[in-house]
Amino acid sequence: MRTPDRDRARPVAWTTMGAWLRDRLPEHVDVAGMLAQERFVGEDGRPVREDDPYAPHRFVWFHRDLRDEPEVPGEIHVVHRDERLVVVDKPPFLSSIPRGRHVRQSVVVRLREELGLPELSPLHRLDRVTSGLLMLATEARWRGAYQTAFERRAVRKTYWALAPLRADLELPVDVRNHIHKERGTWQAAVVPGAPVNAETRVELERAVGGRGVYRLTPRTGRTHQLRLHLLGLGIPIVDDPLYPEVRDVTVDDFTRPLQLLAGELAFPDPVDGTERRFRSVRRLPLAAGG
Repeated sequence: MRTPDRDRARPVAWTTMGAWLRDRLPEHVDVAGMLAQERFVGEDGRPVREDDPYAPHRFVWFHRDLRDEPEVPGEIHVVHRDERLVVVDKPPFLSSIPRGRHVRQSVVVRLREELGLPELSPLHRLDRVTSGLLMLATEARWRGAYQTAFERRAVRKTYWALAPLRADLELPVDVRNHIHKERGTWQAAVVPGAPVNAETRVELERAVGGRGVYRLTPRTGRTHQLRLHLLGLGIPIVDDPLYPEVRDVTVDDFTRPLQLLAGELAFPDPVDGTERRFRSVRRLPLAAGG
């Protein structure tokens, strides 16, 4: 980890390294215990102390114990693989990157070993509870071009969601508003009157089992954007653990997958200009077990 020069989101800077570590790491990490055991070290190899003054641009290294992680059910389908890209169709509940309580059970850790690609890294975000397409670079040298394509919105993303039907809802509709998420909170929120930073096209594709399968075309990529936009239309996504209310679900409960599928990616390849299009092999409704 590297200490930043400052944190614009906080009016008061950290005064000690201990304070920064507590703020930086998840609540379940025993920072005090690890400091006492001298498990945080600086670039010079010396232990980081609780009351060491905070220093910017400093690297801190540590090794923490990993919990026993239950295997996430479901297959990681490799949809496409070439010299530059790997595109996978991931099951719900599998984290894209090693993070928090999910380290071994993540797409990156599993596929680096399975595919023999030690530099494999994701090019965009996909929530742990969301299923579908995730695109990764095979080597660090390819990341810049493809990440820039995502940043410039040259990659067209299409999602499908299972949600209630509303006879009075006029579709298609473009949802435009401002979404903000505070660090450390579970839910994001719509901020009325603020400048628009989130936009989604919502279309009803078909009905199934008394519910609707909705085609979602996001033009922006805010955290929980699709989930909040359907909630705002009065059609929250089926089995969403956060909206409209946070459900008391354990982290290893894989029984009710969020019915949201990252179904399609399409873009002109920034390296050779060819048109790329990838489609998920999964279909709604998503079953437990991937």
